[in-house]
Amino acid sequence: MARAALPDRFRAELDRAGILTGPALVLVAVSGGPDSLALLDLLAGLAPARALRLCVVHADHGILKDSGRIAAGVARLAGERYGVEAIVERLELGAGAGETRARAARYRFFRRVQAEREARWLATAHHADDQIETVLLRLLKGSAPAGLAGMPAVGPGGLVRPLLPFRHDELVAQVRSAGLEAFDDPANTDPRHMRSWVRTTLLPVLTQRVGDAAADNLLRVAGHAADEVAAWDAVLDALPTLEVHARQGGFDVARTALDGYDSLLAARLIRAAAHRSGLMLGPAQAARVARFAARADSGKTLDLGEAMLAEIGFDRLLVYRRPPSPAALLLAGEAGEQSFGDFRLTWRTEPAPERLDRGGWTTWIQPGTLEVQQPATGSRLVPLRGTGHRAVSRLLMEERVPRGDRAAWPLVLRDGEPIWIPGVCRANAAIPVPGTNAVRVDVAAR
Repeated sequence: MARAALPDRFRAELDRAGILTGPALVLVAVSGGPDSLALLDLLAGLAPARALRLCVVHADHGILKDSGRIAAGVARLAGERYGVEAIVERLELGAGAGETRARAARYRFFRRVQAEREARWLATAHHADDQIETVLLRLLKGSAPAGLAGMPAVGPGGLVRPLLPFRHDELVAQVRSAGLEAFDDPANTDPRHMRSWVRTTLLPVLTQRVGDAAADNLLRVAGHAADEVAAWDAVLDALPTLEVHARQGGFDVARTALDGYDSLLAARLIRAAAHRSGLMLGPAQAARVARFAARADSGKTLDLGEAMLAEIGFDRLLVYRRPPSPAALLLAGEAGEQSFGDFRLTWRTEPAPERLDRGGWTTWIQPGTLEVQQPATGSRLVPLRGTGHRAVSRLLMEERVPRGDRAAWPLVLRDGEPIWIPGVCRANAAIPVPGTNAVRVDVAAR
């Protein structure tokens, strides 16, 4: 039986994975290479039927001499051929920038645009050959199963890789059939880069010796590893006394329940909880965390490197990545909406109610200069209907806000005075008279 055409198989894969459903805005990361052009072409063909709006994002790293020409070509193709907006940013990394730095800068740009445009999906063009290279690289590094599972089709924050089931050659054929001209980055074949060496030197040697089974078996390794990761994730749900609370960038578990398991099992459960929350903890790191959880007193922390911390908070073990410090905001005008780290703030002018909540996520403030910033050392306020000043850091701790989240928690000030810790404590200051115009501020976790 003849094999279905690539667009039909692509549509079936999206349905199977339950991704790129609408109505929604999709950012399509397009480098100008054949894989990303194939992704754009395939998505453009099915976007109307799935109620998807597309927006191309292109990072001009400033590494290649003609990167500006490539960026202009991508923008022109997006608009003239597909009728979609293209957002291009020049990153000015310079000719000496490596793969790791370029990737980090590129994804910072993508995520910023995603937040600004409130795009539900960010689609990249990683495919099966990329997965094969990833698994082989991680084998060479001695990765655990979570690493050998390779790249997931669905990542955090709406990141999707819909081309993972497809090989590079068929994507190139799709681009040719569409009459598109792709750009080939010379870095893709430069053996000075480890991934390029695997692609151009190691994999051809393995294929020559083993045949096509070499690539197929590496994909099979990824599948087996993914099954094991999924099985350990199911184990977390089968052990309710662990009380695993996972969120993007961190998790916490019941310390007493963890102490009931031997050290190897405790470390493996910690790794499973980390994976569920989007963190990658290796076996050695997880073993350190398990020992720390068994011995440390409440309030103690363990630095795990790469901005990750473990912390004992009363009867809980917390592991999290420290969030970046958000920039201060000015809540200006009659109404508005702004992001502050992991929070979204909206404000508008309206009559104040009869009574304010002390610990809610909405409050009303007398008009003035309103700012939002991270808590400064020594910040204090008098709680609503309370007496005496309380340290903001103490109030956050009493509310059991994890230590790693406290530095990036929003603090609202009026004319320089701390007025409100959203979700924690309203100050007994700048209270508007009921019925008079005041600034209503709402805060929600993003």
